[in-house]
Amino acid sequence: MTIRVLIADDQEMVRAGFRMIIDSQPEMTVVGDAADGVRAVELARELRPDVCLFDIRMPRMDGLEATRLLAGPGVPDPLRIVIVTTFDMDEYVYGALRGGAAGFLLKDSGPALLVEAVRAAAEGAALVSPSITVRLLARLATPPAVPRTPRERPTDRELDVVRLVARGRTNEEIAAELFVSPSTVKTHLGSVQRKLAARNRVEVAAWAWESGLVGR
Repeated sequence: MTIRVLIADDQEMVRAGFRMIIDSQPEMTVVGDAADGVRAVELARELRPDVCLFDIRMPRMDGLEATRLLAGPGVPDPLRIVIVTTFDMDEYVYGALRGGAAGFLLKDSGPALLVEAVRAAAEGAALVSPSITVRLLARLATPPAVPRTPRERPTDRELDVVRLVARGRTNEEIAAELFVSPSTVKTHLGSVQRKLAARNRVEVAAWAWESGLVGR
């Protein structure tokens, strides 16, 4: 299956660079690009790409608002959006992921991580730049006004997986630490997402911090 990608960034050189990286992958293709947030939302709704790569600071509408419109709470059939920006300010990261983003990368993360983030988003997972993962999740430890209540309590083994997800571990790293297979980790994580009504692993990690499952 080809992963269809939409790029939105106000800098033409950045769009061209991302296009070159994405189109060089045999299973990916760029289906459109936009120089501002309003056009990005229009194209996203028209093309329904598998993954969107959005900058934060764009004319007419920023990437955070565009993300909320396309993937935020209450949006039917939300799109999978990865924020790629030069700014790693906590409020941007927090706002993007709370707004429904399926990943947050810094532009200096490199081509390999960009491709990995696109693949993760297409598979329904999420990837955050390693340099900000734990810092971000620690901030999410502040309880929300209305805490997420599980439909069903996760099992002890599922909670083991959740704690490691909240520490920024990949499925492969979790599998190695718990002496199970990566597919078993995915099964546990999928079960937790259903129980929490969470759309991705970032929301699962946020719940772990909010619920006090992970120490500061």
